[in-house]
Amino acid sequence: MIFKNKKLHNTAFWTSVIGIFAFIIDFGFAQNTVFQQIIDAFYFIVITLGISSTIVRYIDNKSLFKRKFFLFDFVTVCYSFYILFLYIFIGEAFKTDLILANPTWVVLAVILSFIREFFELKLNLTRTYLNPAQLFIFSFLSIILVGSLLLMLPKATYNGISFIDALFTSTSAVCVTGLIVVDTSTYFTLFGQTIILFLIQVGGLGILTFASYFSYFFKGGTTYENQLTLSEMTNSQKIGDVFKTLKHIIIITVTVELVAAILIFFTLDKSLIERFSDKAFFSIFHSISAFCNAGFSTLTNSIYESGFRFNYPLQLVLIATFILGGLGFPIVVNIVKYSKHKITNLFRFQNNKKVYKPWIINLNSRITLITTLTLTFVAFFLFLILEYNNTLAEHSFFGKLVNALFGAATPRTAGFNAVDMTALTMPTIMITFLLMWIGASPASTGGGIKTSTFAIATLNILSLAKGKSRIEIYRREIADISVKRAFATISLSLAVIGFAIVLITAFDPKIDLLKIAFESFSAYSTVGLSLGITANLSTASKFIIIGVMFIGRVSMLSIFVAFFKKIKHKNYRYPTEEITIN
Repeated sequence: MIFKNKKLHNTAFWTSVIGIFAFIIDFGFAQNTVFQQIIDAFYFIVITLGISSTIVRYIDNKSLFKRKFFLFDFVTVCYSFYILFLYIFIGEAFKTDLILANPTWVVLAVILSFIREFFELKLNLTRTYLNPAQLFIFSFLSIILVGSLLLMLPKATYNGISFIDALFTSTSAVCVTGLIVVDTSTYFTLFGQTIILFLIQVGGLGILTFASYFSYFFKGGTTYENQLTLSEMTNSQKIGDVFKTLKHIIIITVTVELVAAILIFFTLDKSLIERFSDKAFFSIFHSISAFCNAGFSTLTNSIYESGFRFNYPLQLVLIATFILGGLGFPIVVNIVKYSKHKITNLFRFQNNKKVYKPWIINLNSRITLITTLTLTFVAFFLFLILEYNNTLAEHSFFGKLVNALFGAATPRTAGFNAVDMTALTMPTIMITFLLMWIGASPASTGGGIKTSTFAIATLNILSLAKGKSRIEIYRREIADISVKRAFATISLSLAVIGFAIVLITAFDPKIDLLKIAFESFSAYSTVGLSLGITANLSTASKFIIIGVMFIGRVSMLSIFVAFFKKIKHKNYRYPTEEITIN
């Protein structure tokens, strides 16, 4: 009996896999009537097997009713039963019922079946074949390649797309950059835009984050090997906290993106986007793109588009969303813990009941928050002063303040633009260079050398100026390994950017050097801002930018760690000598 049930589970899994391919063929290619009916019938089989497999799983193991995922299974089975009811008793698929008239609802049942069966498999992130850094890099390369092929499907675009442009768009989406060679709003169909949105979400958080956590969620446990691998990939301080960290990442992401989407929805003018479905898609697309710091927009000119550039509530929502995405998940979790601690004590009326927890805001959070706030406010005032009578001239005073804040925050990897980038003054462009290079915070959806790296480098300069041999701040000493990583990151970033500028200058000598440099900095820091040369780059230069975007997302240091064999620690030290620096 157990053997038969195992065969049922395996059949349900592989049928759901084929169902995903059927969905891609269905939405990606034009179908004749007969083939469409075959696909519709196969959807019916996938859903039926999915329901059967889930029910049998609970019959075999009664303890599953007590697990956290029971609610997911219950909702999935009920929804799938409803779809089957419409299939069997209401009429022919996609023709006679409001739900079945939209194939998306049917495909959703197929996807839910696939998710349930896929995460029932045992995920083994073994270190025998790939180390964590190699696994991280390989996962991004795989998503980029799959995304490129999906974007080349006939129904993903209106007039087709070349491989290089599909690869560029996929890399830009997965690496949450936002540089585009074709207009997202007019070149891609709704299906194509949905693919881009999926790539942004998966690229922003990482496919292994999703796969690892949900596999753990459905299986109720994992191996020590998996925990060890994931702890290195998520920078968890304790191996036992790995899945707690992943849980926080997913909860924060869903919460922020959902709230942002709702707020964006209510900021939209009905005269610009009339249909509810279009407004909903616009809101979801921009909330995910903003939180993941991707910079993709379904508007031709991003937020500078006519009818949207004066929508200040929309800009404020986007600013809050991409700042939260750029802070980093550990920082956001730290802030949430601190807020809960303060609120709890606020309602404790007796002093003897107050709880004191030192260092709720840890050193990493303090440095990151102070650096982020300092950079944002300095850039805000400089942008306001330099662009007051230039790109901000058409706005009211309040509008100038909002756009100045937008212009100060977006270069740090968000990538949206609310002003004409080509009209910026030279000092503003130079400031944008610096902000793009610094980027967002560690363990965030943004790129750049990171705020903590910039902070450590600055603190090191101050320490040397004071004659100190170590960096001390907030009664803590920063570890030497952190200082070494910071300066390695800075050196490698400048090397990659410089090399890219030289190559693009050689391949496209007619393009202005300033614009090439801006493009290279934007690509490395996964920002997405451009001075308008991306679409005009030669094929060779596009490949260079693709490489720079990828390196910027995974970091050059991670690539070195992935392919350089670690040496064993040896218990000796050579005599120390100082090297002449200046």
